Amino acid sequence: MLVEPLSQKEIEERLAELPGWSLDDGRLTRTYRLGSHFAATAMVVHVSQVQEELDHHSDLTLGYNTVSLAVHTHSAGGAVTEKDVELARRVEDLAVGHRAH
Repeated sequence: MLVEPLSQKEIEERLAELPGWSLDDGRLTRTYRLGSHFAATAMVVHVSQVQEELDHHSDLTLGYNTVSLAVHTHSAGGAVTEKDVELARRVEDLAVGHRAH
């Protein structure tokens, strides 16, 4: 399946809908700070499940109480695509649930 890269304008429009996300080195990035190492680990597990559902995997880093993501589409030459935006939206939904605990 061919996935088209988003233009710079399209990326900026999508980022306006994703508070806390930014474009860094050609990738959508975000770091979440959670209340504990356990909460951060649980979020990584949930993000991994979403990535499997979408068949789209990001660079995912676990710190003591932080989770960082860097998202881009390898099949589009490392560009940002709608697949990345969808993953970011789904992760945002997860993060809201994790912060509520």
